[in-house]
Amino acid sequence: MPGELELVLPDRTRVPVLGEMTIGRAPGSTLQLDDPGVSRRQARILINGNGVGEVTLEDAGSSYGTWLDGERIDGPTPLHDGARIRVGNQELVVERRRNESEAGRTVVVPAGEWASGDFDTHPSVRPGYALKRLEASEGPRRWVLRDLEANRFLRMSDEDAELFQLVDGRHSLPELVREAEQRFGAAGPAQLARLLSELAERGLLGGAAGAAAADPQPRGLIERLVRPREKTWAGAADLFDRLYRHGGRLLLTQPALTVIAVLVLAGLMVFPYLVVARYGTPFVVAQKIGIGGLVFLLGRFAVVAVHETAHGLVMVSFGRRVRKAGLKLLLVFPYAYVDTSEAWFEPRRHRVAISAAGPISDLSLGALFALFCLALPAGTVRDIFFQLAFAAYLGAFFNLNPFIERDGYQILVDLLREPGLRRRAREQLMRRLSGRGQQDDSSVLARYAVFGVAWSVLAACFAVGMSLRYESRLVQVAPDPVVWGALAVVWVVVFLPVIVVLVGPARERRRAARL
Repeated sequence: MPGELELVLPDRTRVPVLGEMTIGRAPGSTLQLDDPGVSRRQARILINGNGVGEVTLEDAGSSYGTWLDGERIDGPTPLHDGARIRVGNQELVVERRRNESEAGRTVVVPAGEWASGDFDTHPSVRPGYALKRLEASEGPRRWVLRDLEANRFLRMSDEDAELFQLVDGRHSLPELVREAEQRFGAAGPAQLARLLSELAERGLLGGAAGAAAADPQPRGLIERLVRPREKTWAGAADLFDRLYRHGGRLLLTQPALTVIAVLVLAGLMVFPYLVVARYGTPFVVAQKIGIGGLVFLLGRFAVVAVHETAHGLVMVSFGRRVRKAGLKLLLVFPYAYVDTSEAWFEPRRHRVAISAAGPISDLSLGALFALFCLALPAGTVRDIFFQLAFAAYLGAFFNLNPFIERDGYQILVDLLREPGLRRRAREQLMRRLSGRGQQDDSSVLARYAVFGVAWSVLAACFAVGMSLRYESRLVQVAPDPVVWGALAVVWVVVFLPVIVVLVGPARERRRAARL
């Protein structure tokens, strides 16, 4: 460990720990700090075992004491990667040196006073961002830049990150172009231009009005209606921290995860049996659709609450905080959410775990409700548990769907290492259907697009089949033409996404053939 540790000062200066070090105000200190709260001889860092053993910190008889990770030390105390040393008004961070293939520490530049540069002469990145290098296994775009104000993210390559460090307002645009060409050859200026454009679009450059700097106000009645309304709660981080400390962490132990896996497998066998054996009909309790629908909605709210809590607990287990949580209202449909955006700073395996936590909670609750339903005799209580199980499994089906941007999609993106998978696959499919396919089209995107269309068709057919189960009940409260008209509208709606994807390019192809 000696030689691997560094002290990071408040101004980001790095001091390697190579041998015995003294910290204080006195001249001659290895690390001299100009701080009246620091004693002349404040603390010592020692390396035991002839320079090859444990690295420890001890107080040197200071006036106000030396603190490590929030605790005042009273003897030699081992240092570790990530430790925080408090001396006077100074905080020093202990970090282990990392090689180029490892993930780096998150560098945070808080928002503050800023002498903004001129985009056309001396581009400058504004403060208020966090930057982290991920592991080399993340692929070429392993750097993550987060705008702390707008909570937007940008993935960058090693070359982009190197150029990013130069965009500090001290270099003119011609100087940046020359530097990019010297470092990366003829492709350097184009790479610089793309990086500056992406930073400007996100409002991160001085003198450049980013298109995404502020959310545009909706225009017209329809846009105002479909615009989600959001109620946020900034205290979510403290809640999830408390839940994790007071029992939540036990759910993430190996024994608990094994029990959950067995429970999920049991539920996946029991629930299909319940459906086939007609132990219950969705949205029907005690032969009443209204009561069944209400039970289903209440069950969905409960399942969603557990789902989002699972995301939050796994975030905390990886040392990340949930920035906020809340409710959104789209038209008349409410849903809860937890902001897991900080997961972008974690390696791929952690991101997959965070995304999978929600659907696993859905499947676990569905299994519990299904097992209760199986054990109970016929009656209203069993109908209720069937609705609860149906609500949980429907949520799992929806969230694991890899063709909408929910948990399953995020998992697939990480596994395939294909950012923007859905958008890029849709664009490629539209090009091919309209007769504008290209030789370098991705086979991964092509397969994803085809499976997406097939999934949509199957889901629409399932919805049609389910709707027919209610025809006999609906005709009891409305005339046949009204019932069949309503069902026809539902069928058109569920097939509409497929129609939009296929019909538009087909028309464009026919028009091109006529020319």
